[in-house]
Amino acid sequence: MAKFSPFEEHLSIEDQVKSLGDDELLDFWEESQLLARFLNQDDGGPLEFRYSPEYEQAIVQELQIRSCRKQRG
Repeated sequence: MAKFSPFEEHLSIEDQVKSLGDDELLDFWEESQLLARFLNQDDGGPLEFRYSPEYEQAIVQELQIRSCRKQRG
């Protein structure tokens, strides 16, 4: 399973995403989608956590880069 550590100050989100294998990256992307759906559900109560798409953008960008490399290679 992919591991993402938002508390690693010396590694950017992009660097952490780049370090994941293909399967881990896809798992992490799928998990981010499930988390986004969960956080966007309105249960009528205050939402403690706000969804931030910056890690999702980093994942999608890395997937695009890897896809282009595979097509050329």
